[in-house]
Amino acid sequence: MRPYLSIQLAGAELWLLAEKAIYYPAERALLIADAHFGKAAAYRKLGQPVPHGTTDGNLQRLDHLLAAYECRHLIFLGDFLHAPESHAAGTLAALYAWRERHEDLIVTLIRGNHDKRAGDPPTDLRIEVVPEPLLLGPFALQHEPAPHPTLPVLAGHVHPAYRLYGRGRQRLRLPCFLIQPTVSLLPAFGAFTGGMNIEHTEHSRVFVVGDGAVWQAQ
Repeated sequence: MRPYLSIQLAGAELWLLAEKAIYYPAERALLIADAHFGKAAAYRKLGQPVPHGTTDGNLQRLDHLLAAYECRHLIFLGDFLHAPESHAAGTLAALYAWRERHEDLIVTLIRGNHDKRAGDPPTDLRIEVVPEPLLLGPFALQHEPAPHPTLPVLAGHVHPAYRLYGRGRQRLRLPCFLIQPTVSLLPAFGAFTGGMNIEHTEHSRVFVVGDGAVWQAQ
């Protein structure tokens, strides 16, 4: 299966990526929601025994996407850093090294709720930080999944997940994209994040992510 699925929304083509992101070909833009860089570091600073290497892993996945798709603009739909403790030296060193590898890339952060608490990224990372909404093509890009007065919204914040049911008691819970006429949701990009179960409705499309592929849930 291909690592992306092309859909039409508001007259535009979007590619839903198996790496839990959206590529917008017409704008050569990559949309990432809820990276939560430095989340594990923040928890370790609080004394919690959580895994190491999550920031490096997330950045490697991001490197892979930037190599695979022609991208001039990377847009984070909120929650770039997880908490004030995410400004740890190791996390920032990894982010600086990543930025040097992509020095010509335009990077924008739409400030989310965790960004307001964590503080903006250091200015020498050259990330433009803006309030929501950011208008791009026919879309309003936001962190919060609230309707825009005139445009369909692409948002994050919720970390949507969907339950698939098999025979007997078999069930599988996977990250998903929720595509709707007014507000659509991206899954959380960060590996060390939870998720909120969403329901399929008459006017929504659910696309689940797993095993390197994207497919529409029935």
